[in-house]
Amino acid sequence: MRVIIGADLVPTKTNIEYFAESNLDVLFGEKLLDIIQSADFRVFNLEVPLTDTVSPIKKCGPNLVAPVKTVNTYKSLNIDLLTLANNHILDQGVQGGLSTINALKENDINYIGAGENLSEATKPYIIEDNDKKIGFYACAEHEFSIANENSWGANPFDPLESLDHISDLKEKCDYVIVLYHGGKEHYRYPSPDLQKVCRKICEKGADLVVCQHSHCIGCEEKYGNSTIVYGQGNFLFDMSESEFWQTSLLLTVDTDTGEVDYIPLQKDGCGVCLSTDENILKEFKERSHKIKDKDFILNNYREFAMTMKENYIQTVCGVGIIFRIINKLSGHRLKKRVSLNRLMAIENYLMCESHNELFKEGLKNTRTEK
Repeated sequence: MRVIIGADLVPTKTNIEYFAESNLDVLFGEKLLDIIQSADFRVFNLEVPLTDTVSPIKKCGPNLVAPVKTVNTYKSLNIDLLTLANNHILDQGVQGGLSTINALKENDINYIGAGENLSEATKPYIIEDNDKKIGFYACAEHEFSIANENSWGANPFDPLESLDHISDLKEKCDYVIVLYHGGKEHYRYPSPDLQKVCRKICEKGADLVVCQHSHCIGCEEKYGNSTIVYGQGNFLFDMSESEFWQTSLLLTVDTDTGEVDYIPLQKDGCGVCLSTDENILKEFKERSHKIKDKDFILNNYREFAMTMKENYIQTVCGVGIIFRIINKLSGHRLKKRVSLNRLMAIENYLMCESHNELFKEGLKNTRTEK
Protein backbone atom coordinates (compact mmCIF):
# COMPACT_ATOMS: atom_id res chain seq x y z
CA MET A 1 0.00 0.00 0.00
CA ARG A 2 1.22 3.51 -0.84
CA VAL A 3 0.48 6.02 1.93
CA ILE A 4 0.83 9.79 1.60
CA ILE A 5 1.58 11.74 4.80
CA GLY A 6 1.24 15.51 4.82
CA ALA A 7 1.77 17.86 7.75
CA ASP A 8 -0.26 20.91 8.83
CA LEU A 9 -3.18 21.67 6.51
CA VAL A 10 -4.72 24.88 7.86
CA PRO A 11 -7.08 27.39 6.19
CA THR A 12 -6.05 30.99 6.90
CA LYS A 13 -7.42 34.43 6.01
CA THR A 14 -5.66 34.42 2.64
CA ASN A 15 -7.31 31.23 1.40
CA ILE A 16 -10.40 30.45 3.48
CA GLU A 17 -12.72 31.03 0.55
CA TYR A 18 -10.64 28.75 -1.68
CA PHE A 19 -10.98 26.05 0.99
CA ALA A 20 -14.73 26.64 1.21
CA GLU A 21 -15.10 26.48 -2.58
CA SER A 22 -12.82 23.42 -2.87
CA ASN A 23 -10.69 25.35 -5.34
CA LEU A 24 -7.98 22.71 -5.42
CA ASP A 25 -6.24 24.11 -8.49
CA VAL A 26 -5.44 27.38 -6.74
CA LEU A 27 -4.47 25.74 -3.46
CA PHE A 28 -2.39 22.83 -4.75
CA GLY A 29 -1.99 22.81 -8.52
CA GLU A 30 -2.54 19.93 -10.92
CA LYS A 31 0.79 18.12 -10.50
CA LEU A 32 0.64 17.99 -6.72
CA LEU A 33 -3.01 16.95 -6.83
CA ASP A 34 -2.15 14.06 -9.14
CA ILE A 35 0.41 12.76 -6.63
CA ILE A 36 -2.00 13.04 -3.71
CA GLN A 37 -4.88 11.39 -5.55
CA SER A 38 -2.70 8.56 -6.86
CA ALA A 39 -1.98 7.29 -3.34
CA ASP A 40 -3.89 4.43 -1.78
CA PHE A 41 -4.28 6.25 1.54
CA ARG A 42 -3.88 9.91 2.55
CA VAL A 43 -3.08 11.28 6.03
CA PHE A 44 -2.80 14.94 7.07
CA ASN A 45 -2.64 16.97 10.28
CA LEU A 46 -5.69 19.15 10.99
CA GLU A 47 -4.11 21.77 13.22
CA VAL A 48 -7.16 23.98 13.56
CA PRO A 49 -10.68 23.54 14.95
CA LEU A 50 -13.42 23.82 12.35
CA THR A 51 -16.17 25.91 13.95
CA ASP A 52 -18.35 28.93 13.22
CA THR A 53 -18.34 29.98 16.87
CA VAL A 54 -15.31 31.87 18.13
CA SER A 55 -14.70 31.05 21.80
CA PRO A 56 -10.92 31.12 22.37
CA ILE A 57 -9.48 29.43 25.44
CA LYS A 58 -6.88 31.08 27.65
CA LYS A 59 -3.48 29.87 26.48
CA CYS A 60 -0.02 30.89 25.36
CA GLY A 61 0.21 31.46 21.62
CA PRO A 62 -2.39 32.08 18.90
CA ASN A 63 -5.92 30.67 19.01
CA LEU A 64 -6.57 29.25 15.56
CA VAL A 65 -10.01 28.84 14.01
CA ALA A 66 -11.48 28.06 10.58
CA PRO A 67 -15.14 28.03 9.51
CA VAL A 68 -16.87 24.69 9.11
CA LYS A 69 -17.33 25.25 5.37
CA THR A 70 -13.58 24.81 4.82
CA VAL A 71 -14.08 21.07 5.39
CA ASN A 72 -15.07 20.96 1.70
CA THR A 73 -11.42 20.94 0.62
CA TYR A 74 -10.50 18.11 3.02
CA LYS A 75 -13.37 16.13 1.50
CA SER A 76 -12.42 16.95 -2.10
CA LEU A 77 -8.80 15.93 -1.48
CA ASN A 78 -10.10 12.45 -0.60
CA ILE A 79 -8.27 12.57 2.72
CA ASP A 80 -8.67 9.24 4.45
CA LEU A 81 -7.42 10.18 7.92
CA LEU A 82 -6.81 13.40 9.84
CA THR A 83 -4.80 13.57 13.02
CA LEU A 84 -6.19 15.91 15.67
CA ALA A 85 -3.40 15.27 18.20
CA ASN A 86 -1.83 18.71 18.20
CA ASN A 87 -1.55 21.90 20.25
CA HIS A 88 -4.34 23.81 18.48
CA ILE A 89 -7.30 21.45 18.25
CA LEU A 90 -8.76 22.83 21.52
CA ASP A 91 -8.11 26.50 20.68
CA GLN A 92 -11.85 27.24 20.58
CA GLY A 93 -12.75 25.12 23.56
CA VAL A 94 -14.75 21.93 23.70
CA GLN A 95 -17.38 23.32 21.33
CA GLY A 96 -14.66 23.77 18.70
CA GLY A 97 -13.52 20.20 19.12
CA LEU A 98 -17.05 18.84 18.91
CA SER A 99 -17.80 21.00 15.88
CA THR A 100 -14.69 19.66 14.16
CA ILE A 101 -15.56 16.04 14.78
CA ASN A 102 -19.16 16.57 13.64
CA ALA A 103 -17.95 18.17 10.40
CA LEU A 104 -15.57 15.27 9.74
CA LYS A 105 -18.22 12.65 10.48
CA GLU A 106 -20.72 14.34 8.18
CA ASN A 107 -18.15 14.19 5.39
CA ASP A 108 -17.00 10.62 6.08
CA ILE A 109 -13.47 11.69 7.03
CA ASN A 110 -11.79 9.53 9.66
CA TYR A 111 -9.76 11.03 12.50
CA ILE A 112 -7.52 10.01 15.39
CA GLY A 113 -5.73 11.64 18.29
CA ALA A 114 -8.53 13.52 20.05
CA GLY A 115 -11.86 12.83 21.68
CA GLU A 116 -14.26 13.48 24.53
CA ASN A 117 -11.87 11.95 27.07
CA LEU A 118 -8.46 10.32 27.32
CA SER A 119 -9.81 6.88 26.49
CA GLU A 120 -11.29 8.11 23.20
CA ALA A 121 -8.27 10.24 22.33
CA THR A 122 -5.81 7.35 22.62
CA LYS A 123 -7.61 5.08 20.14
CA PRO A 124 -5.53 4.13 17.07
CA TYR A 125 -6.78 3.67 13.53
CA ILE A 126 -6.26 0.42 11.60
CA ILE A 127 -6.74 -0.26 7.91
CA GLU A 128 -6.49 -3.55 6.04
CA ASP A 129 -4.74 -3.99 2.72
CA ASN A 130 -5.19 -7.51 1.39
CA ASP A 131 -3.76 -9.67 4.17
CA LYS A 132 -1.88 -6.87 5.91
CA LYS A 133 -2.93 -4.42 8.61
CA ILE A 134 -1.51 -0.90 8.90
CA GLY A 135 -1.91 0.90 12.21
CA PHE A 136 -1.79 4.64 12.94
CA TYR A 137 -1.24 6.21 16.35
CA ALA A 138 -1.21 9.96 17.04
CA CYS A 139 -0.07 11.83 20.14
CA ALA A 140 1.09 15.31 21.11
CA GLU A 141 3.35 16.96 23.61
CA HIS A 142 1.70 18.67 26.58
CA GLU A 143 0.39 22.13 25.80
CA PHE A 144 -3.10 23.61 26.17
CA SER A 145 -5.04 21.07 24.11
CA ILE A 146 -4.52 17.90 26.12
CA ALA A 147 -7.35 15.53 27.11
CA ASN A 148 -7.66 13.91 30.50
CA GLU A 149 -9.85 11.18 31.97
CA ASN A 150 -12.97 13.33 31.91
CA SER A 151 -12.38 16.16 29.47
CA TRP A 152 -12.17 16.67 25.70
CA GLY A 153 -8.79 17.13 24.05
CA ALA A 154 -5.79 15.68 22.25
CA ASN A 155 -3.97 12.47 23.11
CA PRO A 156 -0.86 13.35 25.16
CA PHE A 157 2.38 11.47 24.82
CA ASP A 158 2.82 9.67 28.14
CA PRO A 159 5.86 7.37 28.46
CA LEU A 160 3.97 5.32 31.04
CA GLU A 161 1.01 4.76 28.71
CA SER A 162 1.71 5.69 25.07
CA LEU A 163 4.54 3.20 24.63
CA ASP A 164 2.20 0.42 25.73
CA HIS A 165 -0.42 1.66 23.26
CA ILE A 166 2.15 1.43 20.46
CA SER A 167 3.33 -2.00 21.54
CA ASP A 168 -0.27 -3.26 21.63
CA LEU A 169 -0.92 -1.78 18.19
CA LYS A 170 2.12 -3.56 16.75
CA GLU A 171 0.79 -6.88 17.98
CA LYS A 172 -2.29 -6.33 15.81
CA CYS A 173 -0.63 -4.80 12.75
CA ASP A 174 2.08 -5.55 10.22
CA TYR A 175 3.16 -1.91 9.84
CA VAL A 176 2.77 0.87 12.42
CA ILE A 177 2.99 4.64 11.79
CA VAL A 178 3.25 7.00 14.76
CA LEU A 179 2.48 10.69 14.24
CA TYR A 180 4.18 12.59 17.06
CA HIS A 181 3.28 16.27 17.40
CA GLY A 182 6.31 17.73 19.13
CA GLY A 183 9.78 19.19 18.88
CA LYS A 184 10.88 22.83 19.02
CA GLU A 185 9.52 25.20 16.41
CA HIS A 186 12.07 26.28 13.81
CA TYR A 187 14.74 23.84 14.99
CA ARG A 188 15.77 21.42 12.25
CA TYR A 189 17.36 18.72 14.42
CA PRO A 190 16.12 16.46 17.20
CA SER A 191 16.81 17.46 20.77
CA PRO A 192 18.52 14.76 22.84
CA ASP A 193 15.26 13.93 24.63
CA LEU A 194 13.19 13.88 21.43
CA GLN A 195 15.63 11.45 19.86
CA LYS A 196 15.40 9.18 22.91
CA VAL A 197 11.61 9.25 22.80
CA CYS A 198 11.39 8.51 19.07
CA ARG A 199 13.93 5.70 19.31
CA LYS A 200 11.99 4.14 22.16
CA ILE A 201 8.78 4.41 20.12
CA CYS A 202 10.56 2.45 17.38
CA GLU A 203 11.72 -0.17 19.88
CA LYS A 204 8.10 -0.58 20.97
CA GLY A 205 6.98 -1.40 17.45
CA ALA A 206 6.73 1.69 15.26
CA ASP A 207 8.03 1.21 11.73
CA LEU A 208 7.78 4.93 10.99
CA VAL A 209 7.73 7.91 13.36
CA VAL A 210 6.88 11.30 11.88
CA CYS A 211 7.43 14.37 14.05
CA GLN A 212 5.19 17.27 13.10
CA HIS A 213 4.88 20.70 14.78
CA SER A 214 8.30 22.28 14.12
CA HIS A 215 7.04 24.22 11.05
CA CYS A 216 10.25 23.40 9.22
CA ILE A 217 11.94 20.56 7.38
CA GLY A 218 14.22 18.64 9.70
CA CYS A 219 16.12 15.43 9.06
CA GLU A 220 15.78 11.65 8.90
CA GLU A 221 17.22 8.90 11.06
CA LYS A 222 17.30 5.21 10.30
CA TYR A 223 17.02 3.37 13.60
CA GLY A 224 17.13 -0.40 13.37
CA ASN A 225 14.54 -1.32 10.77
CA SER A 226 12.53 1.85 11.44
CA THR A 227 12.56 5.39 10.06
CA ILE A 228 12.24 8.57 12.09
CA VAL A 229 11.46 11.92 10.46
CA TYR A 230 12.27 14.87 12.71
CA GLY A 231 10.09 17.52 11.07
CA GLN A 232 8.51 17.69 7.63
CA GLY A 233 7.42 21.33 7.67
CA ASN A 234 3.88 22.55 7.02
CA PHE A 235 1.84 21.22 4.15
CA LEU A 236 -0.25 24.37 3.69
CA PHE A 237 -0.32 26.93 6.49
CA ASP A 238 -0.15 30.46 5.05
CA MET A 239 0.48 32.44 8.24
CA SER A 240 4.17 33.41 8.22
CA GLU A 241 6.80 34.73 5.85
CA SER A 242 9.55 33.02 7.87
CA GLU A 243 12.06 31.10 5.78
CA PHE A 244 11.13 27.96 7.72
CA TRP A 245 7.53 28.12 6.47
CA GLN A 246 8.38 28.38 2.78
CA THR A 247 9.27 24.73 2.11
CA SER A 248 8.12 21.32 3.28
CA LEU A 249 8.17 17.61 2.49
CA LEU A 250 5.36 15.31 1.50
CA LEU A 251 6.08 11.73 2.57
CA THR A 252 5.21 8.66 0.54
CA VAL A 253 5.40 5.34 2.34
CA ASP A 254 5.39 1.85 0.83
CA THR A 255 4.04 -0.24 3.70
CA ASP A 256 5.07 -3.45 1.97
CA THR A 257 8.77 -2.61 1.67
CA GLY A 258 9.02 0.06 4.37
CA GLU A 259 10.57 2.49 1.89
CA VAL A 260 9.98 6.19 2.65
CA ASP A 261 10.37 8.79 -0.10
CA TYR A 262 10.29 12.57 0.13
CA ILE A 263 8.63 15.02 -2.25
CA PRO A 264 9.81 18.65 -1.85
CA LEU A 265 7.15 21.36 -1.75
CA GLN A 266 7.19 25.14 -1.63
CA LYS A 267 4.74 27.94 -0.91
CA ASP A 268 3.00 29.29 -4.00
CA GLY A 269 1.05 32.45 -3.21
CA CYS A 270 -1.62 31.37 -0.73
CA GLY A 271 -1.22 27.74 -1.80
CA VAL A 272 1.48 25.10 -2.15
CA CYS A 273 3.06 23.34 -5.12
CA LEU A 274 5.79 20.90 -6.08
CA SER A 275 9.27 22.35 -5.85
CA THR A 276 12.13 21.92 -8.32
CA ASP A 277 14.69 23.32 -5.86
CA GLU A 278 17.28 20.56 -5.52
CA ASN A 279 18.71 22.16 -2.38
CA ILE A 280 15.67 21.15 -0.32
CA LEU A 281 16.47 17.44 -0.44
CA LYS A 282 20.22 18.05 -0.54
CA GLU A 283 20.15 19.97 2.75
CA PHE A 284 17.74 17.44 4.25
CA LYS A 285 20.22 14.65 3.49
CA GLU A 286 23.14 16.68 4.85
CA ARG A 287 21.34 17.24 8.15
CA SER A 288 20.40 13.57 8.26
CA HIS A 289 24.07 12.66 7.94
CA LYS A 290 25.11 15.09 10.69
CA ILE A 291 22.85 13.55 13.34
CA LYS A 292 24.62 10.23 13.01
CA ASP A 293 27.18 11.87 15.29
CA LYS A 294 25.85 11.87 18.86
CA ASP A 295 28.18 14.71 19.81
CA PHE A 296 26.67 16.88 17.06
CA ILE A 297 23.16 16.49 18.48
CA LEU A 298 24.32 17.41 21.99
CA ASN A 299 26.58 20.31 20.97
CA ASN A 300 24.21 21.83 18.41
CA TYR A 301 21.29 21.67 20.82
CA ARG A 302 23.40 23.25 23.55
CA GLU A 303 24.23 26.17 21.26
CA PHE A 304 20.58 26.55 20.27
CA ALA A 305 19.51 26.52 23.92
CA MET A 306 21.92 29.35 24.72
CA THR A 307 20.40 31.51 21.97
CA MET A 308 16.93 30.97 23.46
CA LYS A 309 17.90 31.29 27.13
CA GLU A 310 17.30 35.00 27.58
CA ASN A 311 13.79 34.78 26.11
CA TYR A 312 12.85 32.16 28.68
CA ILE A 313 14.47 33.99 31.58
CA GLN A 314 12.83 37.32 30.72
CA THR A 315 9.42 35.66 30.49
CA VAL A 316 9.79 33.79 33.76
CA CYS A 317 11.41 36.57 35.79
CA GLY A 318 9.81 39.57 34.13
CA VAL A 319 11.51 42.04 36.47
CA GLY A 320 13.90 44.59 35.01
CA ILE A 321 16.78 46.37 36.69
CA ILE A 322 14.90 49.70 37.00
CA PHE A 323 12.03 48.09 38.88
CA ARG A 324 14.45 46.34 41.23
CA ILE A 325 16.28 49.60 42.03
CA ILE A 326 13.07 51.53 42.71
CA ASN A 327 11.69 48.68 44.79
CA LYS A 328 14.86 48.59 46.90
CA LEU A 329 14.74 52.36 47.48
CA SER A 330 11.09 52.06 48.54
CA GLY A 331 11.92 49.43 51.10
CA HIS A 332 10.60 46.58 48.92
CA ARG A 333 7.04 47.85 49.19
CA LEU A 334 6.29 47.50 45.48
CA LYS A 335 4.62 44.41 44.14
CA LYS A 336 5.25 43.22 40.62
CA ARG A 337 2.03 42.21 38.88
CA VAL A 338 2.39 39.25 36.58
CA SER A 339 0.17 39.39 33.50
CA LEU A 340 -2.05 36.50 32.51
CA ASN A 341 -0.11 36.13 29.26
CA ARG A 342 3.13 35.73 31.19
CA LEU A 343 1.56 33.17 33.50
CA MET A 344 0.32 31.21 30.49
CA ALA A 345 3.81 31.28 28.97
CA ILE A 346 5.38 30.07 32.22
CA GLU A 347 2.84 27.27 32.42
CA ASN A 348 3.72 26.27 28.86
CA TYR A 349 7.44 26.20 29.67
CA LEU A 350 6.77 23.91 32.61
CA MET A 351 4.39 21.41 31.00
CA CYS A 352 5.53 21.24 27.34
CA GLU A 353 8.35 18.75 26.90
CA SER A 354 10.20 20.70 24.19
CA HIS A 355 10.11 24.05 26.00
CA ASN A 356 10.99 22.44 29.32
CA GLU A 357 14.04 20.65 27.92
CA LEU A 358 15.29 23.73 26.07
CA PHE A 359 14.93 26.04 29.09
CA LYS A 360 16.72 23.58 31.39
CA GLU A 361 19.55 23.12 28.88
CA GLY A 362 20.07 26.86 28.65
CA LEU A 363 20.11 27.27 32.44
CA LYS A 364 22.41 24.29 32.91
CA ASN A 365 25.03 25.64 30.54
CA THR A 366 24.81 29.12 32.06
CA ARG A 367 25.56 27.57 35.45
CA THR A 368 28.53 25.57 34.16
CA GLU A 369 29.94 28.64 32.39
CA LYS A 370 29.90 30.56 35.65
